[in-house]
Amino acid sequence: MTSGPVQLAVAGAGLIGRRHIEQIVACPEAVLTAIVDPAPAARDLAQSLGVRWFLSLDDMTAQDRPEGVVIATPNQMHVANGLACLSALLPALIEKPLADDVAAAQTLVEAFERAGVPLLTGHHRRHNPMIQHAKAEIDNGRLGRIVAINGLFWLIKPNDYFDAAWRRETGAGPVLINLIHDIDLLRFLCGDIVAVQAAQSSRVRGYAVEDTAAIILHFASGALGTFSVSDTVQAPWSYEFTSGENPAYSRTQESCYQIGGTQGSLAIPQLDLWHHPDAASWWSPIARERLSYEMQDPLARQIANFCAVIRGTAAPIVSGREGLNTLRVIAAIKRAAASGASEQV
Repeated sequence: MTSGPVQLAVAGAGLIGRRHIEQIVACPEAVLTAIVDPAPAARDLAQSLGVRWFLSLDDMTAQDRPEGVVIATPNQMHVANGLACLSALLPALIEKPLADDVAAAQTLVEAFERAGVPLLTGHHRRHNPMIQHAKAEIDNGRLGRIVAINGLFWLIKPNDYFDAAWRRETGAGPVLINLIHDIDLLRFLCGDIVAVQAAQSSRVRGYAVEDTAAIILHFASGALGTFSVSDTVQAPWSYEFTSGENPAYSRTQESCYQIGGTQGSLAIPQLDLWHHPDAASWWSPIARERLSYEMQDPLARQIANFCAVIRGTAAPIVSGREGLNTLRVIAAIKRAAASGASEQV
């Protein structure tokens, strides 16, 4: 194992790829060595950063060998790109979702596991110190037994968002594109989800994809969760608008998740812990304690974790297996919405 900054390449120089590139350039534990993307704009970006540019991962591995690759290509290319990294025994951090479907994601994860090569999933929100602190409070028993979880993803996407045809087609709705982040966080905070019920509608826009969905989540612990999803509502209740993670969104002072336990409840992202200090009764006053944490960019922390995994000094915060298990829940939600029945994960 070499010392010094970890040499990383980025495959895919679109919106999220460029954010990864910015984080790698700024990360003291990493150094950007190459950009892999056939677009002329990617070539120009590589030239401006003084790094090598390649048309494909195969081209790169034939000429240059980083220590790890961040894959931020379109979803349908994730498996092929991941297997290209595996063939060169290169650790990979793949943006969510790992694949278009569960079977392909499972093939990818199992291949990396058999080879003993690290595979991470780009569910960056788990790296947020706020989420890490919420997880610690739940695990240390501050809320007691978790019995109920509620989540909201309500916002409105502008009409021109759908100018790209793929965003109007099956598989591109807010359940797969957006809710997958929320489901991953609820799994991280509250444990595995074993069954789901769901209904969805596309009545506002009339596209092949849903614009609204209502979901019931059955957790392995026995807790029950509800989640309401819509990208056609003018509202402040979403992780995007409440967390302050991405400056592209205005920040509100509302919450997007409430986690309820027998000894207290937690509102996220404010980390407001509500409980009855005197007697556990609705006749007794309830008090709010706002928990503190240090804000840090979760994308930066994700790159730092990837570097530590490559160096062998840390375990993945979000492994490929965890990304697969979150994708299983999303697939079950889509099945439940189509069938009208409860679906096992």
